[in-house]
Amino acid sequence: MRIVLASGNPGKIREIQTLLAPHEVQVLPQSAFAVPEAGESAATFVENALIKARNAARYSGLPALADDSGLEVDTLNGAPGVHSARYAGPGADDRRNNEKLLEALQGLGEEDRQARFRCVLVFIRHPFDPSPLIAEGTWEGVIAPAPSGEGGFGYDPLFYLPELKCTSAELPGETKNRLSHRGQALQRLLELWKA
Repeated sequence: MRIVLASGNPGKIREIQTLLAPHEVQVLPQSAFAVPEAGESAATFVENALIKARNAARYSGLPALADDSGLEVDTLNGAPGVHSARYAGPGADDRRNNEKLLEALQGLGEEDRQARFRCVLVFIRHPFDPSPLIAEGTWEGVIAPAPSGEGGFGYDPLFYLPELKCTSAELPGETKNRLSHRGQALQRLLELWKA
């Protein structure tokens, strides 16, 4: 099966291609079809993923998979949440977003740094699909006081896993893909495809 991935994020594209390769799903980035970016104006991950999936399916003519995901910090009332990629403002890079998060949590102990990554995946067969498949995954952790690790992307260098005694940026790719919010959501999506 060929599907278009409604994302321009190279890290997400790489992770999803790796996770779906064993299932004979060819994942093509939306850039291969000159799909314009969809506005992520909704208040929830589900709504934003639907907007992106419908946009990619419309321009590519293929079934579309969209991911909307982010980091939720309990002390910050779930922020950065749906604004994770733009937390430090439009055009902010991973480094700046991480710096802003550390500034917001400055002086707080581990008990006030509880967080989770959340991923919502939406799969639609065509732009007007009335029954999208929706799968969600979460990954619990703590925001570290300083970045550590070279792997992953986004907030991975700050997302500390107490049980593994490392950040998600320090995990081998295969381990991260198995444990992560995105890996969990993809496993649930595969179960829905088989149902």
